Amino acid sequence: MKHLLKMLDLSSEEIIDILNLADQLKYELKHGIPHPHLKGKTLGMIFQKASTRTRVSFETGMYQLGGYPLFLSSNDLQIGRGEPVQDTARVLSRYIDGIMIRTFEQKEVEDLAQYGSIPIINGLTDFCHPCQVLADLMTIREFKGSFDGLKMCFIGDGNNMANSLIVGCLKVGMSVSIACPEDYQPPVEILEFAAKYGDKFEMTDTPMVAAKDADVLITDVWASMGQEGEAEKRKKAFAGYQINDELMAQAHSDAMVLHCLPAHREEEITEKVFEAHANEIFEEAENRLHAQKAVMVKLMAN
Repeated sequence: MKHLLKMLDLSSEEIIDILNLADQLKYELKHGIPHPHLKGKTLGMIFQKASTRTRVSFETGMYQLGGYPLFLSSNDLQIGRGEPVQDTARVLSRYIDGIMIRTFEQKEVEDLAQYGSIPIINGLTDFCHPCQVLADLMTIREFKGSFDGLKMCFIGDGNNMANSLIVGCLKVGMSVSIACPEDYQPPVEILEFAAKYGDKFEMTDTPMVAAKDADVLITDVWASMGQEGEAEKRKKAFAGYQINDELMAQAHSDAMVLHCLPAHREEEITEKVFEAHANEIFEEAENRLHAQKAVMVKLMAN
């Protein structure tokens, strides 16, 4: 494992190794055990898309690991102002020890990895969100004990979250069922991957079908960052794609609910369901810190 670019790149064993290390780092933090694995290391954090959770969790994580986080906004870099990504990658590789980038195009992340000589971590692109899904998997295992026999149901847009959840959940042995409108399905690359798992993967446009006997229900906002201009169109397309009491009744009685946040209550999830599962959702948010620390240690500790 040289980079974290997308869930498709990780083996099942690599995912479990990251989760095991994340559990260990969480335990050490809770018990006041220092773990300065990245002492003297610097992580450059490139933000083409703003984010509360991504910035705070990576900055805090680097400090806890003994390293130094360097925030780089789009105003601080020449990317997008004439300098090719490959030049930025080669320059930063001579200054720092790793890069986390949160941006729009997956190609930008892949190019940094191709032309640079340091580890690259995908903090989010329009194609995938591997850090969030590692935190989701960590949370599912915490609450359910293992992945054996579990069914994950995703309701909503076939977006970066859906893409990474499909791959991550299937790779750790879960069954996956997603419900999204016909015009908002995941890309062919993801569906071709999922098809290899046969009847462990199901896609439908009917949320009630997808939620049947689910152990974990997950959703995301209907309009992601950069899609604000489509908000009204998307509200119409996703009407009925909501996690509510009626949908929860289709799942197992002890089903958990996750949301990557921010949540738009009474759109993709009701206030009632959100608050009933707030402990799971905010543990999931906390686990971004621990999962990302594990990724940084795996990539940057040597």
